[in-house]
Amino acid sequence: MDNRELILQVYEKNNGIFKLIPVFVPRQFSTPGRRLRLHPDDYYACGVKRGAIKERWFSSVIKCNNGPLAAEDEGYSYVSYGTSTEEKFMLKDAVEVLGARLIGQDMLDTYGTWPMYSKFFDYDVPLFHHLHLGFEDAARIGVLGKPECYYFPPQYNNYAGSMPVTYFGFDPSVTKEQVRERLLRYEDGDNRITELSRAYRIELGTGWYTPTGVVHAPGSYLTYEPQWNSDVNSVYENIASGETYERHFLVENLPEDEQDDVDAVMALMDWEKNVDPNYREHYFRPSIVDSEQEGVYVEKWIVYGNPLLGAKELTIYPGQTVAIKDSGAYGCIFVQGHGRIGDYSCEAAGMLRYGQLSADEFFVGAEAAAKGVTFVNNSCEPMVLLKHFGPNHPEKP
Repeated sequence: MDNRELILQVYEKNNGIFKLIPVFVPRQFSTPGRRLRLHPDDYYACGVKRGAIKERWFSSVIKCNNGPLAAEDEGYSYVSYGTSTEEKFMLKDAVEVLGARLIGQDMLDTYGTWPMYSKFFDYDVPLFHHLHLGFEDAARIGVLGKPECYYFPPQYNNYAGSMPVTYFGFDPSVTKEQVRERLLRYEDGDNRITELSRAYRIELGTGWYTPTGVVHAPGSYLTYEPQWNSDVNSVYENIASGETYERHFLVENLPEDEQDDVDAVMALMDWEKNVDPNYREHYFRPSIVDSEQEGVYVEKWIVYGNPLLGAKELTIYPGQTVAIKDSGAYGCIFVQGHGRIGDYSCEAAGMLRYGQLSADEFFVGAEAAAKGVTFVNNSCEPMVLLKHFGPNHPEKP
C-alpha cells in the first residue's frame, strides 16, 4: 500500500480524526521545568549535547530550528495508525494528500498548508528577553513571521518554577536610545536589558497575545503556546538566569550584510507596541465562555483577539457525553481525565516514556469538525482538552 492510499484509508476509517504521536523537543539552553509528564529518566533522551527536553509540539508540519544536530524530522507531527511507533505517517503528508478535506478550502487556498502549530513550553527559569520577527523582516531570510499566544493550564502547573513572571516590551518612559545602548553592550558584560522592561505575574487559567516585534521574556510556568508556522527570533538579553548568549543569538535571523548593524536589530522591533502604556489592556486574555450546558460541559475561548490564531478549552463533566461542532480543523491535547473522542479512546498523559505512543493528542479535520465530534467523559473528574485553530474560525472573538 502506498502512502497516499494509507492516508486515505486511515482518514476514512476514523471519520476524519487522526491520533498523533508525542513530539518532544530538546533545547540546548536554559533549565527544564519537568512538567511535561515525561519519565524523569528521559529528559536527556536525545543526548547531553542536545540539552534537556523542554518542549512538546502539537499539530506541527514544520521542522524545528534547533541547530546542526537536530534530526531531519525534528518538530514534525506523525499520525499513528496502529499499536507500534513504526506504524505512522507525517501529518504534513496527510495535509498534502487530503487538502481541503482535512484543513478546509479557505485554508488551503490562502496558505497552501496547515499554517500553525502549538506547543507546551516548559522552562524552570525565565527565558531570555527576545522578539519574533514580523512577516516582512522574516521574508527577507525566506521564512515566516511568528506571532504567538500564551495560556497557562492549571492541570500542568502544580509547580510554578523559579519566577512565574513575564516581561513584555519596555516601560513607556524608555527611549529607543536607551535600548540601543544596551544592545551595544551585548559583548561587553551583562546588558541587563530587562531593567528597561515591565513584568506581569502570571495568572493560571488566563493568557496573553504577543504580536511580532514585541520583546518578551516568558516566565517559569508551563505554557500552552499556539503560534504561526515559524521558529525565528532575535535574543536581546545576553545573560539570562545565569546563562550567556553569544551575539549570534541576536543577529542570526538578519541578512548577512546587516549582522554588524545594531540599527538593523533595532528595526526588528514594533516600537509602538513595545512601549504601549496600556499593554495589559490590549494583550491580556482572560478566558471567555463560548457555550455551555449546566452540568454537562463548558467551552471557553482562551486564545482570541488576533487575526491568525485561536484556541479553546473544552471541559466535559464526569459521566457526560457531548457533540461539539467547529467551523474549522483543529489540533487538540487532553490535559485531564479519560474517555472517548469520536471512535478513539483518549486519556490525559500520566507519565510518558520518550518515543512511546500516547492517547492524549489528536487532529480533527475540517469535515469532522463541521459534522460535530462526540466526546465522552468516562472519568470521575472533569475531562479537559485544549483545541488550537488556524485563522479560519469565524466565531473567534
